[in-house]
Amino acid sequence: MMEQALAAAQIEKLERAGRLLLEAEDRLPVLRTIAWERSHADAFFAAGGRELPRPVYPRIDPAPSLERVAAARALIDGDSPVHDWLRRLADTTAETAALLASTGTADFHRHSRALYGDPKTPIADGKRNALDLARRLDGLLADFEEGSIRLEPAEGLTAHDLKARLDADLPRYFGSAAPQVDVTLNVSAKAAAGRDYIKLRADAAFSDLDVIQLLQHEALIHIATNKNGAAQSRFPILAEAHPGNARTQEGLAVFAEFISGALDPRRFRRLADRTIAIDMAAEGADFIQLYDFFRDRGAHDAPIEAFENARRVVRGGLVEGGAPFTKDSIYLGGLLEVHNYLRTAVRAGDPAFIRLLFVGKIDLADLEAMKMLREQGLITEPAFMPPWATDLRYLLSYLAYSTFLNEIDLSHVAARYERLLGVAQPRKTPMGD
Repeated sequence: MMEQALAAAQIEKLERAGRLLLEAEDRLPVLRTIAWERSHADAFFAAGGRELPRPVYPRIDPAPSLERVAAARALIDGDSPVHDWLRRLADTTAETAALLASTGTADFHRHSRALYGDPKTPIADGKRNALDLARRLDGLLADFEEGSIRLEPAEGLTAHDLKARLDADLPRYFGSAAPQVDVTLNVSAKAAAGRDYIKLRADAAFSDLDVIQLLQHEALIHIATNKNGAAQSRFPILAEAHPGNARTQEGLAVFAEFISGALDPRRFRRLADRTIAIDMAAEGADFIQLYDFFRDRGAHDAPIEAFENARRVVRGGLVEGGAPFTKDSIYLGGLLEVHNYLRTAVRAGDPAFIRLLFVGKIDLADLEAMKMLREQGLITEPAFMPPWATDLRYLLSYLAYSTFLNEIDLSHVAARYERLLGVAQPRKTPMGD
């Protein structure tokens, strides 16, 4: 049933509010502000990995953004899902300004928790949290490391090999709007994506699965939703990545890895380990302890990867411990929430509810607002979507099957094979419900 239509005067005010919030958010680049130069890694290893890095963050003046937030709030004076969406965005923007004004202090952690939650924030059914899931996954996936079972060895690729494959694949999905792929040493992680580019770290080692993972996660979710949002001429704020939509965007991106077969046990465990490490840092673990934790969990990886994982946890906060950046705790919770939304959308029997996820960068809480905007012709259909979301045959079959499977009590099934497998029965309640 369609909500009562917005009047022309309301729409004009909401568009102005959205543009003000876009201007405010654009002045608050979270990840760019708390990024580390490569020189911190070089200095850390030169000191034998026993001296804490000392990053210095640029100072962000929150006043210009807060002025725009106040002006936007004055325009959001009605009662509809669209008004609620923009109010949430105003709250997020104000909190983001406070986060960036507190870099390098204990207050950074408080604002990070307000924006992203933390490993102990309830997820999915409200009974469990990301830390519960991370510990469960960590234990399960530890048995599936390459040293424990006979996995097909991954194909080794250099950054230039990976660039060549992405350069060949990306035009198939984006045409002339394909993002640029650059190889550079000036990027902290193995790979990073912006609005229209993917950067690969020149000295990183990649595998054949990284081709699919970067294509699905970075290009066909993060870059695609940016391009779709930028095409929303009346609400260009839908192109903006911000803490208020990070959980759903990262959850959708990890789901894309999963449904396309790129989420291998090592990658999945790495997401779990980052969540565990955030909790460790909140309890006082410093950068060196986190580095050692990641080295222990991934001894097969180069030390630089342990450094980068530890960096992700403490960036913006305190390297001495007690104030981590909690963003990486959203991946597992976001994956569960997106998966459960897609299962519910399948029951509705309308693919439009899946396309709605791609109109721009949104949170699941924004879907009702997006539905209202679409019904009133105020936003357009997404131009760029991953194949699994456009040809829905496999996705619908998988989700319908997983929905049915989730209704089966696994404890009764496992009892039949307990002697064969030599394992205890699992607990009755499955993690994903």
